[in-house]
Amino acid sequence: MILTVTLNAALDLTYRVPRLQPHASHHVTAAAERAGGKGVNVARVLAALGHTTVVTGFAGGTTGETLRRLLAETAPGDGGRITDRLVPIIGTTRRTVAVVDASTGNTTQLNEPGPDVTAEEWAAFTDTYARLLREARAVALCGSLPPGVPVGAYAHLVRQARAARVPVLLDTSGEPLRRGIAARPDLVTPNTTELAALTGSTEPLRAALDARRRGAHAIAATLGPEGVLAVTPDGTWRAAPPRRLTGNPTGAGDSAAAGLLSAWLDGLPWPDRLTRAVALAAATVKAPTAGEFDAETYTDLLPQVKVTAA
Repeated sequence: MILTVTLNAALDLTYRVPRLQPHASHHVTAAAERAGGKGVNVARVLAALGHTTVVTGFAGGTTGETLRRLLAETAPGDGGRITDRLVPIIGTTRRTVAVVDASTGNTTQLNEPGPDVTAEEWAAFTDTYARLLREARAVALCGSLPPGVPVGAYAHLVRQARAARVPVLLDTSGEPLRRGIAARPDLVTPNTTELAALTGSTEPLRAALDARRRGAHAIAATLGPEGVLAVTPDGTWRAAPPRRLTGNPTGAGDSAAAGLLSAWLDGLPWPDRLTRAVALAAATVKAPTAGEFDAETYTDLLPQVKVTAA
């Protein structure tokens, strides 16, 4: 199985309005809720691709109960499924709200802060994580840290995975990324903003090379509508979709991470990993709900993604 860690899980709400205007009341034409958080989104895409996944992290309060119910209702993919191993906490799981403007296709995102996690709850999680690592083929550590979780949490979890000889993907930002990358994860998947904050460089290739020198075995930087840039021991590549797609980009980076992880475990070379990642990210933009991908768009784009040496 593939283990995904979401320490700051969320209940994702998506609202669609004809036109988003500041200081105005809006009529919502469609609404949807999904279990969310970066690692949950990664798990959902992996399951849709046919992989067995286990989700861990924290869940609490009525929002956490709803998240777990929705996670249990997630339709399995072709042979894939999701198992809930979230650790219960006293605090209440956060919500995120994505408001999609139908007139432009643009999305406005509102993210609540996470719940306070106690030292006892963090200890319970690390025990659960250690047990789950014994059966994992790979682990994805994703998203922000809720209050109370040590800032070096991801560095600790990366080291545990490496000690267990489990390949580890890290997708976070800020100081947790800075400390986590020094623990030498196998793959780090920052976006351009996170990469610039880490390295001080706004030029993606230079920043990715700098980030890899800081400890990561490989860097796959997501470039938004321009695709993905990968700096690896086997070479450096850029992959881009054939055209710019409009829609809701929420979760596109998570889909890219899932594509990279699944292709890695399938034994594909880096150019093919990037092709899958870019096609999935673009297909996520076209999906009506955050954190999912449009299967028809994915199938259509997969042979059209262009990969070049960088």
